[in-house]
Amino acid sequence: MTDSRDLMRQAERQCRRRGVRFTPIRQRVLQMIADTRGGLKAYDLLDRLATEHAAARPPTVYRALEFLIDQGLVHRIESLNAYVACPCPEHAHGFQLLICRDCGRVEELHLDDINAQLGARARELGFAVQRQTIELLGQCDTCRSAAEAL
Repeated sequence: MTDSRDLMRQAERQCRRRGVRFTPIRQRVLQMIADTRGGLKAYDLLDRLATEHAAARPPTVYRALEFLIDQGLVHRIESLNAYVACPCPEHAHGFQLLICRDCGRVEELHLDDINAQLGARARELGFAVQRQTIELLGQCDTCRSAAEAL
C-alpha cells in the first residue's frame, strides 16, 4: 500500500506538471481518502471536512472529487458509491478493484491485457466504451483467515 505522504507528493507533482490547481480543499479531500483503508463516501467526506471548514457544503466536496477523478488521483467505487485513492496516479490506464466485503479493504489491479481484450471486443461489436468499471467483491486473506478460525 502506498504511504499517504508519498501519494500526496505524487499528486502535487502531477498537478504541477499538468498545470492544474491543487487547492487546499482538493488536497484535504485527497488526504482524507488516502488515510482511509477502504472507500470513503461523499457525505462522510463532507462530515469530516465540515469539522475543519465551516463553509464546506456538498458542492465543495463533489467538485473536489470530480477534479481528483479527472486527474486520476481518485477512483469511484461504483458498487459502494465511495471513493478510493489511486496508488499510482501517473499510470493512465484502466484498472480493476478488489473489494473485501467484510473489512472494506480495496486493492487496485492493473491488468492491461484484460482492458485491451474488452476494448477490442467492444470495437468489434461497434460499441464505443466511455467508462469501464471492473470491481471484484470477495474476502481478503485476513478476513478469510479470521472466518476460518471461528
